[in-house]
Formats: sequence, C-alpha cells, structure tokens
Amino acid sequence: MDRNAFHKLLAFGIERGVSDIHFEVGYPPHYRLHGELLGAIKVPPLSAQDTEAIARMILEDRNITVDFTRRFTEIDVSYSLAQRGRFRASIFRQRGSVGIVMRLIPIQVLSLEQLNLPPVLSEIADARRGLVLITGATGNGKTTTMAAMLRYINETRHAHIVTIEDPIEFIHEPQKCMIIQREVGADTESFRDAMTAAMRQDPDVILVGEIRDRETAATALKAAETGHLVLSAIHTPDSVATIQRYVGLFETDAQDVIRDRLGDCLQAIVSLRLLASKDGRRRIPAVEILRVTRTIRECVRAGRLGDVPELIRKGRDLYSMQLFDQHLIELVNSGLISMETAIYASSNPEEFERALRVE
Repeated sequence: MDRNAFHKLLAFGIERGVSDIHFEVGYPPHYRLHGELLGAIKVPPLSAQDTEAIARMILEDRNITVDFTRRFTEIDVSYSLAQRGRFRASIFRQRGSVGIVMRLIPIQVLSLEQLNLPPVLSEIADARRGLVLITGATGNGKTTTMAAMLRYINETRHAHIVTIEDPIEFIHEPQKCMIIQREVGADTESFRDAMTAAMRQDPDVILVGEIRDRETAATALKAAETGHLVLSAIHTPDSVATIQRYVGLFETDAQDVIRDRLGDCLQAIVSLRLLASKDGRRRIPAVEILRVTRTIRECVRAGRLGDVPELIRKGRDLYSMQLFDQHLIELVNSGLISMETAIYASSNPEEFERALRVE
C-alpha cells in the first residue's frame, strides 16, 4: 500500500465522521461509526506487507525505525493528515504481523456546549486549585472532555497551562492562556518526570493525559496540594470506583494517609458513557458528576464510599451533581436516547426502570 491509498482511506473516515480506523491483516480496513464497527466496501483484505507499510508511513514522520520481523513493544504516536485531521495511532504485533488502530482527533477543539456536556463542567474548570478527574472506559470521550475544559479556561482567564500527553492529541492555540504541550517519549521520558518538571515551570493548570501508576498519582496529588489545578483521566466507570482505584494505586500501609490527602484536594470527578442517540446519527454523553462538598470530603477521608452515591443524588439541585441514572432519565425524557439504550447503560437496570415509571 502506498501513501496516496493510505491517505484516501483516512480521508474517507474523516468525511464520514468515524471515531476509529482499524488496519489488520486478513480484513479490509474497518471504521467505527457511531459505535458500530463497519468494514470498508470494495477494499480487499490487507496483507502483512500492507500493514507494515502503513506502520512505516506513520513512523517515518517521527524518524522511528522498527524491525517488524522481530517482536517489538507497542507504539503510540500521533499522525497528521494535512489540513484534514489528526490521529492517535496504536501500532502493535498480533499473531506475528503488524496491526494498527487509529483514533480520529478533530482539528477543532469543541466547546463543552457543542459536546452536549452539562454546564456545571465550566464551573468545575473555574477552580483555581485541586484535582479534577475525568473517568470512563476507552473511547468514551475523556480526552475530548478535558480538551473542552482547557478550551474554556483558555477563553475565559489568563493562566499558564502545561499539558503532559502520550501522545499529544488536540493542539491548543493560545488565546488568553500561555500553553506548553509536552509529549511523553518525544519531549520527556515519563509522566512522572514531566510532572516534577512542570511544578518548576510556574503553571496554573497542569493536564496529565492519564494516571496509570503510583508515581504519576503521587505527583498529581502533590501538584494539586501545592496550589495548582490538575486535570487528569483515569479508566474507571464511576465516582466511587475512581476513588477506590486512586487510593488502591498506593501500598496498603499508605492508603489511610492518601485518603486524607485526596479528601483535602479532590475537587470533582466527571464520569462519562457515550451512548447512541435515538436517531442513530451521533453519540450522546451520559455523565455522572461528583463535586466534593464538606460531607463528601469526610466520606473520602473515612473510607465511607457507600454513602457517596446518595449524597450525589441529593446534591443535584444545590451543587449540580448527578448520578448516571439521573442523567439517563433526563436524556430519555428529552428524546435524545431511547429507553432501551438507557436501561442497558444504567448502573442498576431494575431500579432505573422503576425510577423511570415514577418520573
């Protein structure tokens, strides 16, 4: 496969509004559109030579050379199609051949409103210090949501923003803010090293692409404690699981102290699930929002996480908090998603159906 044919396949995906493109041996290119995985028509199955050629074209721009005949570690890089779009490419080995999955990153950073996200996210982004965690499964909009929150900050106040990403996805153009974007592997060795350096770079806001390990979690906590606003993503399904996961990254004998520190500096947790819209033409975010009140702070410190869901439910009117199921009812009543989709996505389908009948 040559570069022209490769770029035509990417351009087709951009025009159709797909989220991901798969290149794997034995299959034609596959596109994920509104959550469904669809094979390209009139394109023959890819050979091992095709996928290797695609991987080489992606890596050429980074001056990275890999011997694909031998085992290699997974590679995550960004790739640009001039003036059309950018992609996050994951290159890996499977059954002795090369596979590539490319996620489309829109050139334009969309606003919170354009993404149909709750308005309270702008209030959360207004925080001057503390830790804000954006959570959800892969492909549910964590990176896009963080980018929208940075756009809001960039448009509304003067600040110095440092982002640490693997790889850089959205490109933020300076407006009111000064913005430094650093890529792990290209600009810095690791999230931990970049986070440590960032605290010496006079930042107001630090965005960490993802918290994956104890060192990054510890450094993010320290940055939030020392007067910075820290935004980061973590792969957890909801608020309670996020707190458990964060604390669980640390050794058992340190967890009580971490609960105290997390209780002090956590500002909010925003959890996302992308659902098919009723008309099937787009995906709609269902969002759980926890904002840390005095009562929730005490629950985090004491490890009483079983009380948190009810506090979120009761905090809807005063603090704009919401559980997934509360937001799902709202989305069904507004006609944005079907009842079947909502029941499938709910945390507790039986309780959700009862609540829907009451509504």
